[in-house]
Parts: sequence; C-alpha cells; structure tokens
Amino acid sequence: MSRIRTKICGLSRPQDIAAAAEAGAAYVGFVFFPKSPRNVSYEQAASLAGETAVGLCKVALTVNADNAELDALTSQVPIDMLQLHGTETPDRVAEVRSRYGLPVMKAIGIADAEDLAQIDTYAQVADQLLIDAKAPKASDLPGGNGIAFDWSLLARKKYWQKPWMLAGGLTLENVADAVRKTGTRQLDLSSGVESAPGVKDPDLIHAFFEAVSKAG
Repeated sequence: MSRIRTKICGLSRPQDIAAAAEAGAAYVGFVFFPKSPRNVSYEQAASLAGETAVGLCKVALTVNADNAELDALTSQVPIDMLQLHGTETPDRVAEVRSRYGLPVMKAIGIADAEDLAQIDTYAQVADQLLIDAKAPKASDLPGGNGIAFDWSLLARKKYWQKPWMLAGGLTLENVADAVRKTGTRQLDLSSGVESAPGVKDPDLIHAFFEAVSKAG
C-alpha cells in the first residue's frame, strides 16, 4: 500500500464513498458551496457520512462560511474536519478551530512564488494545509477547476510546521510527476476522477490509486 494519503473530494453518491474506501482513501470530502457542481445538502451529506467506514476522515469543504452556516453544518452532519477554501483570514481560521473543536484544514491558492509566503502564516493557526492552484479570475469556484500550478515552486518548500496536501489538476497521468517534484505525502483531488463535473468514476478512482502506489 502506498505511504501517500489521499483525499477524494466532492463526493455525492453512496457508490462514490464505497469506491473511495475500496481504493484506499484516507479522507473523503463533501462540498458545501452552492455554485459547485459537487455541492450537497446537509441532509445528503449526513446520509453519506452515515455510510462512511469508521477510520475514514470525513471533511466538510466550505467557502467563507459564517457561524450560522457552520453551526447548521456541524449540528446536522457528523464530520471530522473542516476545510476552509475561501479567503478566510488567519484570525478567522483560529476562531473556527476554537469554536467548533474540530481540526481545520486551510486551502491556499498558489500561482507564483509570491503566494508561498502565506503558507507559513496559516501554518500557525491551521491543523493542516491544502496547497492548491489559485483559481482563475473568471472562475466561480475556488477549487475543483482541474488546473495545476508550477509544482517546482514547492521544490524547496517540502516541509512546513503542519501536515499538508497537494491539490490542483491531479490525474493518474501526472500524479507521479507531482509527487516527485513536490515531495508531498498527501494528495487531494476531485475533477481528476470524474466522468463529468460532479460525477465520480469508480474506474478512474481505482486507476488513480494504482498510479499513486507506484509513485510513492
């Protein structure tokens, strides 16, 4: 089994959960962002979470959610981790972590070397970091756009104060290169295992994990 831990995000059907678990995922992600084709309701997510195997970390992806939204989410869906994928400040990350008593993963968009400075800042307040490609200006989605950034930017930045995941445009064809260039030990993907936006493909999921096993 690969030593690389992988998160499949944007799951919306029971068969997606089953495929992720069978393939060896360490995390499954549910998206709570209406503009996303992967958005699920609290009711849907609660049902999916109930079918998730014990030991598989259930992550809730939110975008600039206020306390009312997070109160509703955490009271209705049994999640294990909150993923903040918007423009949340370090103070807001610390506030969410304290208020809900859950581990918090902060997503950070990278386009060039100037974007790297914020990683150390967020590492002081988040439990994990998700290093993603910065969304194009025209996109309504902060992530899940199927684009990658220049992984060589992370060549000398392999180690931070907190665990981190690599995200952004990962596919079974490029994952080995991504691991080699960044040294990451955790991966996050969504569109790379879809047959259509928001529709996970079990064959692609299993093929991706096979590629990961060869990469690390």
